[in-house]
Amino acid sequence: MKRFEYRVLDVSATGFWGGKVDAQELTNKLNELGREGWELTSSVDLNMTQGASVSVLIMLKRELQ
Repeated sequence: MKRFEYRVLDVSATGFWGGKVDAQELTNKLNELGREGWELTSSVDLNMTQGASVSVLIMLKRELQ
């Protein structure tokens, strides 16, 4: 039976009202974690009012050896 461990990243949006995530920085971080065996399973955008993002939660998993 496969066993997994999980990790959650809280990626903050920048700007006075929030709303922007640095795509290149996030890509670099996900590639680094991918090399460590982590797999992206889902993401959730955390919104304030007017649809501006506060942050994005990134959920990852990797198989335990």
